[in-house]
Amino acid sequence: MTILDAIILGLVEGITEYLPVSSTGHLIITASLLGLDQDASIKSAVDAFNIVIQGGAILAVLGLYRKRVLSMIQGILGKDAGGRRLFLNLVIAFLPAAVFGVMLDDLIEAVLFKPWPVITALALGGVLLIGMKRWQDRVFAAADGDDDDGDQSRFTDIEHLSWKQALIVGLLQCVAMIPGTSRSMMTIVGGMFVGLRPKQAAEFSFLLGLPTLGGACVYKALKSGDEIAALGTAPIVVGIAVATVSAAFAVKWLVGYLAKHGLAAFGWYRIALAIVLAALWFGGVVSFGPDQPADEASPVAARSASVSDG
Repeated sequence: MTILDAIILGLVEGITEYLPVSSTGHLIITASLLGLDQDASIKSAVDAFNIVIQGGAILAVLGLYRKRVLSMIQGILGKDAGGRRLFLNLVIAFLPAAVFGVMLDDLIEAVLFKPWPVITALALGGVLLIGMKRWQDRVFAAADGDDDDGDQSRFTDIEHLSWKQALIVGLLQCVAMIPGTSRSMMTIVGGMFVGLRPKQAAEFSFLLGLPTLGGACVYKALKSGDEIAALGTAPIVVGIAVATVSAAFAVKWLVGYLAKHGLAAFGWYRIALAIVLAALWFGGVVSFGPDQPADEASPVAARSASVSDG
């Protein structure tokens, strides 16, 4: 792997990890266009690299939401009730992915990391986001224009989520075990469904990504220690650095965008991406490796089953 490959993959990882567009679909296309899926040994190295650079996306959120993180630390120490409540809700929301991710890891890699499941998940996710835009306009816009507290009372913020609401978001996050679905999409949609406004739903999704991505990163890194060691220091450092910066910009942009617009644009983009991915697969440009063993099927196969799809 060259430094340029590391920069490109880090950029793709950082931009797509927190957007509701599926980082898996983008990494499949990127790795294939870079010619990194032609050899089994290279596939393993790229797989390990894509695991490691998730650390950049984690660092971006830690930096942008350091006040929230500090509040949770103070809450653990008994000094901030709101921070403690947020921490407990993130733990509750994370648990379903922690349990089912480990249980279903190998099964999902073997059964679902194939062309049609990924392409179908991309397209169906697009339809969901387009439908969510209409629902958002009807529910949220109507409440914003109402001066009474009656409609406003249906909404909450991340400090006041109940444990049941947090659990619902966590269960919906598990849907992202299906490759091509997008963890960010399911958690943002889940947050809005339980009463968070779009900006707050995105923030909860980012914070939930800390234990989820971190857990997936550690779990997969332990299974890929040899490949990670073989990568060398320079590509890893560059990839993490690029992923950190690009993820920070993506997060800041998404929060501002959702405050003014809906999710429909991401829905149409996902449908277009599904069409492009299908065309590239039919044309033999990209390979999912459906007839190979699951651990050799793709440079991004291991990411998908640990709810790390962006």
